[in-house]
Amino acid sequence: MSDSSWTRVPPVAGRDLVPGLLRSLDPLLRGWLPRQRWFAGKGLPIGGFRLAAATELVPPGGRLGPLGLLHLLVDVEQPGRPPDCYQLLLGAHPLLPSALVRAALGPAVGGPYDGLTLYDAPHDPRLAALLLERLRLPGRSGRLRFTTEPSAEFPPGLTPRVSTAEQSNTSVVYGDAYILKLFRRVSPGTNPDLELSLALARAGSRRVAEPVAWFEALPAEDTSAPGDGDGGGDGEPTTLGVLQRFLPGSADGWALALASVAEDGDFRAEAAALGAATAEVHRALAEALPVRRLDGAALERAAAAMTRRLEDTAAEVPAVRPYAAALRSAFDDLAKLGAGGGPGGAVTAQRVHGDLHLGQALRGPDGAWMLIDFEGEPARPLAERRRPAPPVQDVAGMLRSFDYAAHHSANGPWAPPHRDAFCSGYAAVAGTDPREQPVLIRAFETDKAIYEARYEARHRPAWLPIPLSALARLATSAG
Repeated sequence: MSDSSWTRVPPVAGRDLVPGLLRSLDPLLRGWLPRQRWFAGKGLPIGGFRLAAATELVPPGGRLGPLGLLHLLVDVEQPGRPPDCYQLLLGAHPLLPSALVRAALGPAVGGPYDGLTLYDAPHDPRLAALLLERLRLPGRSGRLRFTTEPSAEFPPGLTPRVSTAEQSNTSVVYGDAYILKLFRRVSPGTNPDLELSLALARAGSRRVAEPVAWFEALPAEDTSAPGDGDGGGDGEPTTLGVLQRFLPGSADGWALALASVAEDGDFRAEAAALGAATAEVHRALAEALPVRRLDGAALERAAAAMTRRLEDTAAEVPAVRPYAAALRSAFDDLAKLGAGGGPGGAVTAQRVHGDLHLGQALRGPDGAWMLIDFEGEPARPLAERRRPAPPVQDVAGMLRSFDYAAHHSANGPWAPPHRDAFCSGYAAVAGTDPREQPVLIRAFETDKAIYEARYEARHRPAWLPIPLSALARLATSAG
């Protein structure tokens, strides 16, 4: 998702990287990008590239000898969709060690890196360590700005390793102290993972892994030299990476739930504690950031957007069509709620997690639950992910996750008692029970199941029966 402020590449300190750089990268990127899990344009041809920014953090032949580190923002053009901007961190070396062959893009031909092999730098412990070193030092490198919390401490000897967890970004773990999330598909603006985690940490929340440093790209107009202040460019900085406290010894909720399912165990106490932790996070966000009441027009717009997603999904996924008419009533009821024609009372909106499920919750060695990955659904536009929403949106996401876990059970219904336990734990802290907002909870759970049906049909067809069974249940609850 590009921005017009990224169409001009500012001068780079030192040698001029721009002439020939993109031309030498073009064939390498065409082969490498579609193989990356975080690349959003799979299945579509690549029409071309546009270089948005280039910063040579370590030039080859410098203090690391022949080893170089290049930071890029590249717009990728594909038919039928606006360009997407991707963050690339590329290592450069004349001879790639065997351990890094799998991370290679290939040898550059022509341009400023002619004759050097380029590869995905986070996989190189030497360059990953260098990136941590740069995060320790607030300041500017070209259009990149690095910021460190005053209380941050960086112990020596933190060995980096790339996380093997499936995700839409790239994460590097440093010893048992920190984890750096590198956002790959980026848009101008503050990523909510930084914005919300920082707000919660500064408010004293114990339910979040606090950020200690981050870096961002400044708008192209803001090209003042380091030491000249923040500059006066228009537009917001673009969040590129966040360094947070790592939580060693933690287990994610998805793994714990699956273990409970496999053992026919009772996960209700954990579900209730997780509900309470979620309510604590919502309360802290409501205290730290603005809360507003949704008027009738806002609820009608939300209902209309959900209806469009239903219609688009039904057109793409034939198995959804038998339920479409009944499911539409969930969104009709939401619109009526906005018009004052249904139960539920005032609807408030605040900042929420935005993509809450069992995999986004970690239980620490002390038994306390924490929430992670506050960036929202990466496929949605950044402005939408930063928009206040009813807290029940997160509740609905977690209820859907319990349904997914229950799919692995061969010992009868597992989800309902655990869904109820989560809501009870939430109500005990929030003072309001999500089950007392039936119009909202049904609308958001239906919308989430529709999203899941489209995702599974595209990427994991064998899992499509999971959201379909939910849609069948939600369709029969009409009225």
